[in-house]
Amino acid sequence: MQIDPNDSLHLTYCTNIHPGEDWASVEATLREAGPALKARLSPNAPFGLGLRLSAVAAREAIEAGHVANFRNFLDAAGLYVAVINGYPYGEFHGAEVKDQVFAPDWTTEARLNYTLDLLGVLTGLLPEGLDGGISTMPLSYKPWNKSPDWQAIVRNLVRLTETMSRLHHSSGKLIHLDIEPEPDGLIENTAEVIRFYNDWLLPVGSPLLAAALAVPQIEARQLLLSHIRICFDSCHIAVEYEDPAESLASLRAAGIQIGRVQLSSALKVALPTNTGRLAPFADSTYLHQVIEDRGACLHHYPDLPQALAAPADPTAKQWRIHFHVPLFTAEYDGFQSTQEDVRAVLKLAVRDGFTNHLEIETYTWDVLPPALKLDMLDSITREFQWVMAEVAAIRRH
Repeated sequence: MQIDPNDSLHLTYCTNIHPGEDWASVEATLREAGPALKARLSPNAPFGLGLRLSAVAAREAIEAGHVANFRNFLDAAGLYVAVINGYPYGEFHGAEVKDQVFAPDWTTEARLNYTLDLLGVLTGLLPEGLDGGISTMPLSYKPWNKSPDWQAIVRNLVRLTETMSRLHHSSGKLIHLDIEPEPDGLIENTAEVIRFYNDWLLPVGSPLLAAALAVPQIEARQLLLSHIRICFDSCHIAVEYEDPAESLASLRAAGIQIGRVQLSSALKVALPTNTGRLAPFADSTYLHQVIEDRGACLHHYPDLPQALAAPADPTAKQWRIHFHVPLFTAEYDGFQSTQEDVRAVLKLAVRDGFTNHLEIETYTWDVLPPALKLDMLDSITREFQWVMAEVAAIRRH
């Protein structure tokens, strides 16, 4: 939903919170949840949904022609879709996801074809006058890549950019890919993002795109920067111990645009403490990378169970855990969240206007410890209310 009619900032939530891997399941859930949330949160104005589709659901939508009917439902219900989550390719609920959330990666035709399907869906849903974004994984997963095939990654991104550029030229619809850095992703922090753009995407991709579109390389370079953007996830950047203002300033200096901001908090644990109390968070579904601050360096654990099993390091000061916890509370049974980092990101987004899209992305409700679980619609409502109150406070000051 548009937070204020006087600016271009839209707030939505990612529907990866809802189970459903085929089109029928996704549509049935959103036909129920979408109007219910709109009635609570935006009764007098359109309400946005951040659509999440698996590869199966996206292919079904294209092949069976569901997009037009779904657009008719959205329009009639006062709903709209401007952003799609294209990160998880396959199952995301009720199965062990772990590192398979990174598969297939951007070296593969499967990832490209999935994203092209999402592009087809978003083309049919995107409202007039609003840019659209498809988020995606951080190119690949570091443990799988001793010698990354950067050439294959760039070739696939160029093929996608060619399609997005032709679409923009023919229809006026501006859609971008939003790469989402994540701990242990092939690109996981600001320095690695900039290095990828400067060493691979722009120098290798510009001549390829220039040849495909028959345009000068300088124009191709600008098209890559317009269509390949970053999904700035406030949980991930906090886990990496990065300062949001410094990160955003560095990305801006490099000419890299922010396609969307994802709003979610991570777990933060001051050390020493009884880390065994974190065992309820070590679920078997999602990957919960841990980065430990040892003062002179940061130490990575690939998942929370490995961190819990490791001997305590005497220099360790803090853990930050990739566990998307609710926005509206800063403390969880004695542990803290990175809520202050979310506030910092929100403040920058509201004041600097570097993106049109804010997306709430707390998706771990079904694997939270029982004491933290609430009714789903009530939980989503509280997330929206917290964000809107924070935005209002930012604007007052």
